[in-house]
Amino acid sequence: MVNQMRRASLSIPMNISEGYAKRGSQIEFKRFLMMAIGSANEMSVLIDFSKDFGYIGKDVHAKAAAEYEEICKMLNTLIQKVSGKEAVNVTAKEDKE
Repeated sequence: MVNQMRRASLSIPMNISEGYAKRGSQIEFKRFLMMAIGSANEMSVLIDFSKDFGYIGKDVHAKAAAEYEEICKMLNTLIQKVSGKEAVNVTAKEDKE
């Protein structure tokens, strides 16, 4: 699980960077931002699993979950600005509430 968390967490900035490098196409940039949100949502699930399996405590879980929820919100806002319209809610935590 640790390796999967490393891959997912690194995938977020890597997708943003790769998408930005292709900034000639707004559609392509948005596609990479959506992949970054997918990786952030994957991290949210892995953080939940880590708590459920007893690898991390409630305090660490709450802090990490809040940080990844914020990352998803920031990415969603960026997608909204890139698209020039309101973005769809794609954050895992908001779906659970």
